Amino acid sequence: MDRRRLLKLGLALSAGLPFALTGTGRILASDRQRPSGSGQAFSYDWLCGHARQLAEHAYQSARGSLPPALRSLDWDQYQAIRYRPEQALWRNHDSAFQVQFFHLGLFFLEPVRFYEVVDGHPHALDYQSEHFDYGGNTGLSDLPADLGYAGFRLHFHQDFDRDLAAFLGASYFRAVGESRQYGLSARGFAVNTGLPVAEEFPRFRAFWLQRPEPGDLHLTVYALLDSPSLTGAYRFVIHPGRNLDMAVSAAIYPRKPLERFGVAPLTSMYQTGENDRRMANDWRPEIHDSDGLALWTGNGERIWRPLTNPEEVRVSHFVDQAPRGFGLLQRDRNFQHYQDDGVFYEQRPSLWVAPGEDWGEGAVVLVEIPTRDETFDNIVAFWNPATAWQPGKEYRVSYRLTWGENMPDQAIELATARATRTGIGGVVGQPRTYFSRRFVVDFAGGTLGMLDGDAGVEAMVTTSRGRAELISARPLEEIRGFRAMFDLIPDDSTDPIELRLFLRLGSQALTETWLYQYAPPAPEDRVF
Repeated sequence: MDRRRLLKLGLALSAGLPFALTGTGRILASDRQRPSGSGQAFSYDWLCGHARQLAEHAYQSARGSLPPALRSLDWDQYQAIRYRPEQALWRNHDSAFQVQFFHLGLFFLEPVRFYEVVDGHPHALDYQSEHFDYGGNTGLSDLPADLGYAGFRLHFHQDFDRDLAAFLGASYFRAVGESRQYGLSARGFAVNTGLPVAEEFPRFRAFWLQRPEPGDLHLTVYALLDSPSLTGAYRFVIHPGRNLDMAVSAAIYPRKPLERFGVAPLTSMYQTGENDRRMANDWRPEIHDSDGLALWTGNGERIWRPLTNPEEVRVSHFVDQAPRGFGLLQRDRNFQHYQDDGVFYEQRPSLWVAPGEDWGEGAVVLVEIPTRDETFDNIVAFWNPATAWQPGKEYRVSYRLTWGENMPDQAIELATARATRTGIGGVVGQPRTYFSRRFVVDFAGGTLGMLDGDAGVEAMVTTSRGRAELISARPLEEIRGFRAMFDLIPDDSTDPIELRLFLRLGSQALTETWLYQYAPPAPEDRVF
């Protein structure tokens, strides 16, 4: 995992949880437990039962249980610790997969237990110091045998030198697609995200790795989720490929009533781009892991919402019933738009969530948080059911995560938004007598390439407040699409204005629906 991604993950965890360390360096009894120990049969049903029983008891944190030598590691010291590839799990088996483990220390201070499942029986994977190269660090030779690990990364036979998925920190995990580039992350569960209270970060406290059979091209991973508010049992069936697919099954057992919570939460970063130049203080034109939220609603509507880096936290709810999917996508794949030859933002994967059953009523929630630079993940999207989840009950959910550059369910007849730009409104060369904001949206794909300027394509614009003028839609040959333009004249309020746009020909919708939230400046600050 690259330095920038590791730093971002650490900052996210430290921002959400207090790092006050207590205890004397002992491993907590609660974290020493070996659920379903060696010799006892293991199954997903057993894991669900274990999570249900765990929810009947108060949460016990393992924070502060690490030896002082690990708690005091600085950035460079931790980065020097490397897992020895020759010690990878399943390296000496006829397996298309190998697993390497992350060491505890730095931001990762809570032990995670690991088990290998063979023929339905789990076997503990104890910490082994000889599996690590400590890179000159001293004082790490007497670590306890029951120390545990911080997480793991997964390698595939196409290239054992490069990992294609990693589970590290709380319930965070990430994967790559065809470009083999890491980008945004997913989490097991989200609690209190985007609220004016401390966010809770449930953590995977134990993993069961099912040993693949010879010839298997998929891997099954089980995980136990735990937090003050809930427990959960997870199953991930991982299929590498041009897109990496994860079939996720989860059973959640609340300890407390859950109201603002997130199923299938996604986390990304947006600092600056074509549509939002507020933090365009870098030599690179655009800096983001994702550039928009895509929605496929229960009634079949396709929606695109460009991301922003707002001045204050914004929370948007896209109310729906039985959603067909949502995701944070990186649509812009042009290197010239980023000019970053170090982290290659144009190669960052998109991530699409496809529900495995009817999720009922709720909302896709988008949280946009101000950020000054790219080391902070400031974008979160998740599904929030309309009904609170209650203690003493079981809630089962399933979904498929797809990581890569070409998302499933996107081969549609509708054109998609390819770029959003904003600037001062009005007519060039004519005096401006009032404030307005210009919005320019480029669409391509679908049947747009078959139409010319005489076809009668219309831009349909609606605003929640204010009014739109100078509305137009004209061909854009460079992308074999159309460019829609309009000016927004806001009212005197500074509250955000919701904008909606699509192209149509007669009664036929030609494009997905473009949504945007614009926060106008105060009247005294409006320059024209």
